[in-house]
Amino acid sequence: MNRMSVQAPSAVIMVRPHHFTVNTETASDNAFQSNVMSDADHTVRAYKEHTTASDMLRAQGVRVHVFEGDDPQTPDCVFPNNWFSTHAGGHVAVFPMKAQNRRLERRHDVLEMLKTDYRVQDIIDYSGLEPDGLFLEGTGAMVLDHIDRVAYAVESDRTNPIALERFCTHFNFEPMVFAAEDDAGRSIYHTNVLMCIGTRFALVGTSMISDPARRREVIKRLETSGRQVIDLTTVQIGKFAGNAIELMGKDGPILALSQTAYDVLTLEQRNQISAYVEMLPLAIPTIEMAGGSVRCTIAGIHLAPRN
Repeated sequence: MNRMSVQAPSAVIMVRPHHFTVNTETASDNAFQSNVMSDADHTVRAYKEHTTASDMLRAQGVRVHVFEGDDPQTPDCVFPNNWFSTHAGGHVAVFPMKAQNRRLERRHDVLEMLKTDYRVQDIIDYSGLEPDGLFLEGTGAMVLDHIDRVAYAVESDRTNPIALERFCTHFNFEPMVFAAEDDAGRSIYHTNVLMCIGTRFALVGTSMISDPARRREVIKRLETSGRQVIDLTTVQIGKFAGNAIELMGKDGPILALSQTAYDVLTLEQRNQISAYVEMLPLAIPTIEMAGGSVRCTIAGIHLAPRN
């Protein structure tokens, strides 16, 4: 029997890719994407990686709703966490997306399943902000502390401050915005590649937060919330070590992360993380070519299930 957790959902939505490819519309500001053009072999491998990953999550007791990504016009459909999020109390947000082809990822059947299987009170749709160039790409743009009610957000074209403020007002989060960049001086495109917030710990590439004063504020805020901050290097961030998510399994909390991320962690870091959760490495190297990892493939469900 799963235990309830404010931060770690016990149910998730994933979209299995049938036409996997690297999205050329998002390549300009996503330094994590591969330059290798995808082919039929990549499509087959991505499908198999996703299927194995979802099966491994189910084996841990996580309820996984898999939808099929069979529209060839949506190369990034495997990353559903960007277009919607769910929240305790029965609230759902639908987000404005920067890339035109990513807007096609929004699915009526996903929202209908949520309303059928879970208690949904309202759906707030921000997609009408897109014509004005105001984007907020969900829990990619924001890393949410559901316990302390803070929305951590890296400044980028995918995280508009007006859209962020509206979301935080509606959903009762305090925005905490900061600039971050990699060793080459390129801005970080999504916050969830830089940090992961669990119930009792946080993984953060602190050195990539540009302003030292703001960096100290972020660390202090996380520590004040009672979490141990486990620092990640820029190399580890580049290998998706920050792109993880805490989930609640049948035997307690787990940390879903990629095998790529797990392999780059030091023994000390693994021991620190394992003090709080069981680590579950998932091998998705082909999917990672598209510029996202395990966290991006999972949309957590923070809603009460219907009886």
